Amino acid sequence: MVPRNAMTARRLHDRIEPVHAITYFAPEARSALDALGYRGFWAGYFAARSAPLGPVPAEVVTAAFYNFAPERVAKAVPGVWDVAPPSEALAARRESAVAALQRSGVEDGEAAVVADLVAKAVDEVTPDGRVLYGANRSLPWPTEPLARLWHASTLLREHRGDGHVAVLTADGVSGRECNLLHAAAGRVPKEMIMRARDYDDEQWARHMGALQQRGVLDADGELTDEGRNLKQHIEDRTDTIALGALDALDDGEVESLFQAVTPIARKVVAAGDVPAGTPMGLSRDDLDDGSAHLS
Repeated sequence: MVPRNAMTARRLHDRIEPVHAITYFAPEARSALDALGYRGFWAGYFAARSAPLGPVPAEVVTAAFYNFAPERVAKAVPGVWDVAPPSEALAARRESAVAALQRSGVEDGEAAVVADLVAKAVDEVTPDGRVLYGANRSLPWPTEPLARLWHASTLLREHRGDGHVAVLTADGVSGRECNLLHAAAGRVPKEMIMRARDYDDEQWARHMGALQQRGVLDADGELTDEGRNLKQHIEDRTDTIALGALDALDDGEVESLFQAVTPIARKVVAAGDVPAGTPMGLSRDDLDDGSAHLS
């Protein structure tokens, strides 16, 4: 048997993330959040994603989301809860995700396979140190297959994201600095991440200066050898600790999960809502390969 390793978690992430990410990019999601009264993309984004936490203050959302400008969060939170309560935001994101998955051609049977396997897996995964995972885990499992699929993808996604934040924090990389590392590594275009995460030229230069002083970026803003090693360590460690989400599944069940979720990811990608370039820096290189490669 081939041991599970960081690549197993990375490949699963590339398949799970598009299923979760429709809640940010599908027109159904924007329409549902607009209908609640949230004005503009970011108001709906912060309301829907933070809703599992309850009506917490901006500082809590900033801490949990990590790589957003505190000023951006404070423009939305807690004001979004004067528009609609968390319960309504939760319902809107769930129902709109189901509608988008239906439009993408995802079928109940394939959705149920993924959801059932993930439910078995996360039943054994405690929320220790993982705030967003814990908040989403506290929500009741939906009964409808596509809603269960989306909830399952969200649990795995936020479990991994919480672990990523823990690794960044342990390595002394701030939420604002990690976006620069991501861009310097070629995972996302600089212009995209500056726009999506609210940097002006002065802010970008200031955070770049801190990373240059640390020795991870050179004078041109490119990764040094130390920077490449740090970035690779962060990614590998994130993948390694994300593997824990699969501990309750045997290798045959992990293979079944890959075989079921890969065609779903292909359908979601083909629907065109999730753009090829996002701040998550996803890879679509092997979505034609449905195997977990554990044997």
